[in-house]
Amino acid sequence: MSANERGGRRSIVVAARCGALLLAVAAGRAIAQQTPPPPPTAPPSAAPTNQSPRSAAPTNQSPPSAAPTTIAPPAAAPQAQAPPLAKDLYTKLERKIPMRDGVELHAAIYLPKDTSQPHPILLDRTPYSCAPYGEEKFRESVGPSPLFMQANYIVVYEDVRGCYMSGGDFDDMRPHIDVKRDVKTNPTDVDESSDTYDTIEWLVKNVPGHNGRVGTWGISYPGFYTSAGMIDAHPALKCASPQAPIADWFFDDFHHHGAFFLPHFFNFMWSFGKPRAGLTTEGRKGGSHGTPDGYQFFLDLGGLSNVDPKWYHDEIPYWKVFAAHPDYDDYWRARNLLPHLHKTAPAVMTVGGWFDAEDLYGALQTYRAVERLNPGITNFLVMGPWAHGGWARNEGERLGNVRFGGKQSAWYRENVEFRFFETFLRDAKFDPLPEAFVFETGANRWRTFAEWPPKATAPARLFLRGDGRLAKGEAPTDERAADRFVSDPRKPVPFTEAVATGMTREYMTDDQRFAARRPDVLTYETEILTDDWTLAGPLVANLWVSTSQQDADWVVKLIDVFPGDFKYPEDAADAPPAPAPAPTPTSATAPATAPTTAPTTAPARAPSRPAPDSKPMGGYEMMVRSESIRGRFRDSYSDPKPFPPNTPTLVKLPLQDVLHTFQKGHRLMIQVQSTWFPLIDRNPQKWVDNIYTAKDADFVAADHAVYRDQEHASFVEIGVLPALPDAKEPEKAPAKTGAGAGASGK
Repeated sequence: MSANERGGRRSIVVAARCGALLLAVAAGRAIAQQTPPPPPTAPPSAAPTNQSPRSAAPTNQSPPSAAPTTIAPPAAAPQAQAPPLAKDLYTKLERKIPMRDGVELHAAIYLPKDTSQPHPILLDRTPYSCAPYGEEKFRESVGPSPLFMQANYIVVYEDVRGCYMSGGDFDDMRPHIDVKRDVKTNPTDVDESSDTYDTIEWLVKNVPGHNGRVGTWGISYPGFYTSAGMIDAHPALKCASPQAPIADWFFDDFHHHGAFFLPHFFNFMWSFGKPRAGLTTEGRKGGSHGTPDGYQFFLDLGGLSNVDPKWYHDEIPYWKVFAAHPDYDDYWRARNLLPHLHKTAPAVMTVGGWFDAEDLYGALQTYRAVERLNPGITNFLVMGPWAHGGWARNEGERLGNVRFGGKQSAWYRENVEFRFFETFLRDAKFDPLPEAFVFETGANRWRTFAEWPPKATAPARLFLRGDGRLAKGEAPTDERAADRFVSDPRKPVPFTEAVATGMTREYMTDDQRFAARRPDVLTYETEILTDDWTLAGPLVANLWVSTSQQDADWVVKLIDVFPGDFKYPEDAADAPPAPAPAPTPTSATAPATAPTTAPTTAPARAPSRPAPDSKPMGGYEMMVRSESIRGRFRDSYSDPKPFPPNTPTLVKLPLQDVLHTFQKGHRLMIQVQSTWFPLIDRNPQKWVDNIYTAKDADFVAADHAVYRDQEHASFVEIGVLPALPDAKEPEKAPAKTGAGAGASGK
């Protein structure tokens, strides 16, 4: 079954649960406000079984003036029955939509059979195909979720310029043009903003039965098109939801501070990077690794100069483009969308996952850029306990071995996403969304804030100390001290214990004990915590390091160490056995909640491991946040420079934001290492101007050191939130009152 089909079948289950609610929505949306249902609750993932379980109800850092309200669930669920399919509720049209330069883009338009009232339009622009093609062929479900289908939204899918059945040429992360000249004399002055504008202009003039309002959404690459399309917004575009959007490819997806995410790029571009030969309804196929062992496969690859002769065979033109720009030059700057996010749609809701291995940077930075460049608009941030697109693909109960206390994805879909679009496309009467609606991992609860990061956070420093200690606020006193290890690119540190050819989604919560036992991984941890520590907002590692060579990568991990006797409450001896979770679907980048009856045409991205059994969690070292930097970029991403050998040098590494509670009885750990394979490619460590041209002979072992003395104190900057008062009952989730909820998708 394709990733699309799997996502669609899960979405249909959501639709069946919510069908009664949507009948009320379709009847007129004039429903009295009632007490809100709380989010899914369970004892938190990190509470030892010998402690009193914490409430998993959400809290509100900035409480609303009145208790938030929402629609109560039906008193009695209707008998289970097969939910309707798109073909039962819609007619389908296919049209070629002309752009201002004469290029025509292919669109599939799903029109509700219900014509009793005008309906809003939802638009998803995608490079991953709006299949199935043919007006007689339907997706099983349309829209971000089945609720939108049952609420009779007009739903439009469009192949972006240069993809599948659309004309024109494709350009990865097509640069935005702030000032566009007359296209008659400057035919190249088109971008994704103008294509979106022209598409909406055509839709409002040619599609029957709409109410004059348009919303856009998309996840990952379609999230980029959502972000780009809301710039210089068409007057009919009332709201947009970029979800896990790509923002800047030097920090999203394939680069992390200049370090190259090797299997992610290699596997994705193996299919996606093949140019099409004219208009087509067919997807492109990648190759075969010939082994499930990605660690060995990429080790055998050798230097990156071997990619084309050994595997790509000149079939992926973009590889040559990519490899020719190892530094942050004008090519990458032109594809950074963030500076251009002005004059956006009047309402924006950016959605991301705390464990998104692909586009965590994009979600957080898109929200910040919209906030900074668009004063006065309505701007929301939603961050949940999800992998890439997890809010659309699964119930959000767990990722790998780590559990989140309930069906967090379903709760979000039923209380946030659908309501966002209903508010701005139908004037549904909801309480206002909070500025930041954020899941607190560790404590497993939703919290709301008036801004992100929260103003209440207090800055603190975690210092690396001797004997593997990690000390909050206690700077080192030694005159000269360092921890040393040998970094050998012939024996790099694995990024996971799993056997996989790609970047698994679960690696971001994986148990790190395997890495802590390596001699080339430095480990520092606190004493057992006597109180909860809640970290919120950005993290920045400040490392004083040296190497005997002239280049090195640096990897820093923030880890939650569970107590040795830890068990999830449902795993206790007197609890019934928990069912094994379904495997996370392969991260194909086609819309998971808009399934087709045809095989998926999107390339595989982050594969998933088989579902874990109930792994013993005592002493589990849960990775909470991690990041890497290519050391040559420590002072400038545009002007790399070698390390002076054996000389203490400062490397600052931003680790992205968190909202995580390290609970009483746990420890907080920092790991530092120099290889993370094959997640990031191996650094030769010998200086080469362009690592993408490195030969096998360039790879050499090096002696590395991390300093921790008075003059060279290494530490991690954190933000700590005050503890919630024990006597205070956490407030209910900030569900918005109104008509319904749904399950978004990519």
